[in-house]
Amino acid sequence: MKKIFLILIAFILLTAAKEDRPAYRLYNAKGKSVGYNDLLKAAAESDIVFFGEIHNNPICHWLELQLTEDLFREKGQKLVLGAEMLERDNQLLLNEYLSGMIRKKDFEAEAKLWPNYKTDYAPLVDFAKENGIKFVATNIPRRFAAIVNLKGLAGLDSINAVERGMIAPLPLKYNPSLKCYREIAEMTGAGPMHNTENLARAQAIKDATMAHFILKNRQEDQLFLHYNGSYHSESHEGLVWYATEYNKRTAVTLRILVIASVEQDTISSLSPDNTGKGDFILCIPSDMTKTQEPPASMPMMSPAPTSAIPRTRPAAPAPADTAATEEEDSEAEED
Repeated sequence: MKKIFLILIAFILLTAAKEDRPAYRLYNAKGKSVGYNDLLKAAAESDIVFFGEIHNNPICHWLELQLTEDLFREKGQKLVLGAEMLERDNQLLLNEYLSGMIRKKDFEAEAKLWPNYKTDYAPLVDFAKENGIKFVATNIPRRFAAIVNLKGLAGLDSINAVERGMIAPLPLKYNPSLKCYREIAEMTGAGPMHNTENLARAQAIKDATMAHFILKNRQEDQLFLHYNGSYHSESHEGLVWYATEYNKRTAVTLRILVIASVEQDTISSLSPDNTGKGDFILCIPSDMTKTQEPPASMPMMSPAPTSAIPRTRPAAPAPADTAATEEEDSEAEED
């Protein structure tokens, strides 16, 4: 009977383990499993949080909203939001929508929004609107990134002073030795319209512009939560490097937190290749359903509400970024 009992217990445990299919797991930089509350506490104690997402992964977008809501509970009006997915020349439209001056449908009709905006980013913008949170469009207008892609950084010399106000200060300090840019510059098969070194520079002008407007729109006592493709802030490079460089002009020490997102076939442990990509790594099953299919212009660079919000969130049941920049008239540009 004892043997039968032990076999029965083993069967129950194995069955339970098989049925446990978490939608994500969180790890620290060293690959140790951590909980959501660890992430929330660390984020609340930071000055800038870079939430590096996989653009078409629903778990990333769900957790972005949960973290935003919980940080608002902690910080209130000292929370500022910003996103790569909104470009500088749309800031006026964004402000008009957030203030209630224009209707939602008018904002969405006139702004340059990504195909998955309504499902993935509108909840963040609408949360900001409902709670009076400042939301900053941080990314460079795509037409200027396209100039860099085709002509290099020297191509920006042709834009006027008003337009320069929508990009990072020129001349741009470009560091080709950073791994994130070196990988892009070493890509092959970019096609006759793309010079891979210019692709890396186009990525850099995006990173620099986002970092510039994050610092410009953050006051000393505020927490800035920024949503961007994971590759932009991975391993504290790209966006983080530029934010650190620009901050050297001040006497303020910035506490920067990076969340990286990765996909793995199994998420019971973090792959050694993914350690160090962020202070926290959001690990998601690689077969997770997607919010949209990535278009041809979106190659994968890395492996594969109200104010009455509770203080903490339960765990869910349970890089993905592009450096490519399309020509100026492209409607598929998403990064």
